[in-house]
Amino acid sequence: MVFEEKMITNGEPDEDEEEEEEEEEEDMVDPLDAVRQKCEETHHCVHMREKLDVCETRVGSRSETQEDCTEELFDFLHARDHCVAHKLFHSVK
Repeated sequence: MVFEEKMITNGEPDEDEEEEEEEEEEDMVDPLDAVRQKCEETHHCVHMREKLDVCETRVGSRSETQEDCTEELFDFLHARDHCVAHKLFHSVK
């Protein structure tokens, strides 16, 4: 009964306010994501991503294997992060 009284006294949160807060959160874009996306489109990153995809397809098609695609994943992430670091360094100067 105390809970009901608090709800009556304080009222329910306005749904319009909640929707506005959610919309504001959705509009925010991390600039690092944009840089990563641009870097993933470079020739070297595309090549590393293709190698990772081939590995994942190969490993996924086998029912029992101890092979994983760690090396290919690290190669792709290294290529992408190298590009990101280079772009960020030049924009910070």
